[in-house]
Amino acid sequence: MNMKSNNFLIFQPSKSAMQSGLGKSEKWCLSNSTANESFINSVFCWTGSSNSEKNLTLFFDTLESAVRYAESKSFKFDVIEPKKRKVIKKSYSRNFIK
Repeated sequence: MNMKSNNFLIFQPSKSAMQSGLGKSEKWCLSNSTANESFINSVFCWTGSSNSEKNLTLFFDTLESAVRYAESKSFKFDVIEPKKRKVIKKSYSRNFIK
């Protein structure tokens, strides 16, 4: 398998639905985007893959370090910039203002 021919994505993962804060969402992720060879086992009805590159996910502290790593390995990659989150500050006491 030649990993250098695959396309990779560099992005910031979004927060989990179980989180109210933004913990662990400041890191940048390098993930394989084209390794989607999968099959369904007809006997056990589970989905599998013969491609271990599908599970390749690396985390970096900064976007620059993720891009530097991908360029050093000659990966073809796309950067997905995160959308800015609109925060509406609310106060519990505002519920009782008439």
